[in-house]
Amino acid sequence: MAGQERHEIAFPVLSREDIEALEQCGNRIQKKDGEPLWRAGEVEFCFYVVVKGQVEILEDTSGEPVHVAMHEKGEFTGDIDLLFGRPSVVSGICRGECEILEVKAQDLREIIKLRPALSDCVLSAFIMRRSLLLEQGLTGVRVIGSRFSSDTLRVREFLARNAVPYTWLDLENSAETHQLLQSFSVCEAETPVLILSDGKVLRNPSNAQMGDRLGVRKDIESILYDLVIVGAGPSGLAAAVYGASEGLQTLLLDRVAPGGQAGTSSKIENYMGFPTGLSGADLASRALVQAEKFGAQLAVPTEVCGLTCGDGIHRVQITDDDEVEARCVLIATGAQYRKLDVEGFEKFEGSGIYYAATAVESQSCSTSEVAVVGAGNSAGQAAIFLSGSVRKVWMIVRGQGLTASMSSYLARRIEQIPNIEILFESEVSALYGDTALEGIQVCVQKRPRDLKVTGLFVFIGAVPQTDWLPEKVLCNSKCFVLTGPQVVEAGRWRLKRAPFFLETSCPGVFAAGDVREASIKRVASAVGEGAMAVAFAHQYLAVV
Repeated sequence: MAGQERHEIAFPVLSREDIEALEQCGNRIQKKDGEPLWRAGEVEFCFYVVVKGQVEILEDTSGEPVHVAMHEKGEFTGDIDLLFGRPSVVSGICRGECEILEVKAQDLREIIKLRPALSDCVLSAFIMRRSLLLEQGLTGVRVIGSRFSSDTLRVREFLARNAVPYTWLDLENSAETHQLLQSFSVCEAETPVLILSDGKVLRNPSNAQMGDRLGVRKDIESILYDLVIVGAGPSGLAAAVYGASEGLQTLLLDRVAPGGQAGTSSKIENYMGFPTGLSGADLASRALVQAEKFGAQLAVPTEVCGLTCGDGIHRVQITDDDEVEARCVLIATGAQYRKLDVEGFEKFEGSGIYYAATAVESQSCSTSEVAVVGAGNSAGQAAIFLSGSVRKVWMIVRGQGLTASMSSYLARRIEQIPNIEILFESEVSALYGDTALEGIQVCVQKRPRDLKVTGLFVFIGAVPQTDWLPEKVLCNSKCFVLTGPQVVEAGRWRLKRAPFFLETSCPGVFAAGDVREASIKRVASAVGEGAMAVAFAHQYLAVV
């Protein structure tokens, strides 16, 4: 998409009809030159339409205000933080004598539900603005930590996957970083640290602490939900969109961020309707905006630790000794990455060994050589993505070819990239390094070979995340959840009616996506199952 086209999407001019519609729930206010409409860090800020004058958007979290954009007559302020109820990362300052139409965030959410054209305009602008902010290198939250620290990687991945703008200051690369630590009375042993826009410092925070302080995690209401979804991968996000849009009181829970495994994909090219592809993060953020638009509630990060199946009401336990009640539950927790059975593997996780290939991970090993283990689509996309920023990519494949487990278009493309070399009939046999990965030994057709790589990207399948489920929810020997006819075949269905196709052995509890036995491991099928689960939930609620 050309730069001018992206700018027009990000900064549209509202029609007279749209402004008149917004006036029904807003009020006009007068502001003088230099008066702020809101400051960075504020949560309860409003949606503003410029009627007269201008509004300048400034990024001032680094101390010196930096110009971001100027809104003219007919344009409006805000981005996805307004929709999600998060603290703003920028400030809005009036320039000249201004007349402004002020609309509260809640009123905006209501009116865009009723006016599709206005909804498309505002939501497209919000999404594009956040994308442009991230590309412009907005300072945002400052992260100080070592590239060799697994906690630094965890913090950076959390911020990136939750679309929180941040700047990473590497301890190994900057003398100024050490001076900055001293100015905040922080020692290196306390890193990684987050420096927030208000100057507050978080020392090696947990995901939950970051979620609370950055406004990512919302409080869960004490109500009986129609549908609680555990897991915000493609199936969970799809269920949240369809559930909320069809009037179900919907809650979506995830322990890290929206997107699941798909959210870490650098590019998804075989998803229908996107011929040029899109990143997993982009797909997840767009789905999340849709879910929020229709009224779904999101609580991230929230760790779910148990489920109590009841007759009509189920209880989902979360880690802080609290629980959520629901008439229906959807298990969409996906799967956790498999690890290599190689001595010292855990030592290098986050400091050379990675399970995703995005800009966050590639920064840690740019200009060097890396290895990708696996022969599926995820491994193929990772190799292609990494080949653009590293010196060489080694693909380590156990089989004798790629097409048995990888889409043919990916296999052909990989073969045409000069800095990708494939080692067939090979596996990793040893890891080398002190504090970070420095090299690996690969057994190639039973012959050892040393590779000097600083990054090892592992895509060898995954194990379903079902250890939190009770025995009442039947799983197979590999811990995948059984649904529909599979439950009947196992002799675990107790009702006279047949189970719905995605219904587990516990009536009213459904499963979708990679966590389910015999599911198709594709983003499109996961989205389809999420939508199907909502249809089955409606049918279930109609008969109980």
